[in-house]
Amino acid sequence: MKRTLRFCEWARGDHVTLPVSILVLALIAGCGGKEESKEQASTGEAKPAARQAAAAVDIATAATITGRVVFSGTPPTMQLIDVSSEEVCSHSAEGSPVYTENVVVNSDGTLRHAFVYVKEGLGDREFPVPTEPVMIDQVGCRYVPHVFGIQAKQPLKIKNSDERVLHNIHAFSKKGNGFNFGMPKVMESTKRFKKREVMVRIKCDVHSWMSSYAGVLDHPYYGVTGEDGTFTLAALPPGDYVIEAWHEEYGTQTQAITVTESETKEITFTFEPGS
Repeated sequence: MKRTLRFCEWARGDHVTLPVSILVLALIAGCGGKEESKEQASTGEAKPAARQAAAAVDIATAATITGRVVFSGTPPTMQLIDVSSEEVCSHSAEGSPVYTENVVVNSDGTLRHAFVYVKEGLGDREFPVPTEPVMIDQVGCRYVPHVFGIQAKQPLKIKNSDERVLHNIHAFSKKGNGFNFGMPKVMESTKRFKKREVMVRIKCDVHSWMSSYAGVLDHPYYGVTGEDGTFTLAALPPGDYVIEAWHEEYGTQTQAITVTESETKEITFTFEPGS
């Protein structure tokens, strides 16, 4: 055994002569195999198998999950934001006051800006990354949209539409998705989040009231509630899923659901103060 190891060390050196090079190359390959076997034996684990690419979803049998996110209780008062420190933003806000967006309850009692997505159930399936960018704009000293979804490695186009206003876009991440840079004039930039992360907080270090949240996923099954508080997760392969709803102030809720071929199911999430 010792002789074999010594030979492996010798064979990897630069002193191998041409007449025996073919033999040595063959023996080096054998030595490498031995080392890999030793590593697997010491860890008790083999190398992980490659992830399976997702087969095309059969639209004829695909399922759909729809639903609403509801607010229970007395809606909190939205706070007026003073943007008078920026002339451009103050002018754009005339007749349209700027309010905080952390809790927005619609007139029908539903909750806006909730991020709803498939948390579990897709296994190791891989999905193609869209080439079409998702847009986040800085307009009127606000980030638009306030909450959005995007796939990992999909282009994120960042725009500053506020003329002559210095903005800063700072993404806070625990998984290497962060970035931080200034946008001193009307301009655009493109970034990509590297890994799945729910959620990535985005803020402006110049204007403390400006914030946004990005849900970064490795699949396309997500939605954000708007003025009607609804969401739709379409073209799902039939199966068992865990659906999660995230809200900036009220945290997360999950529901387990099973959908069969061509089935449409409706679920409701209810958030309330203290939840």
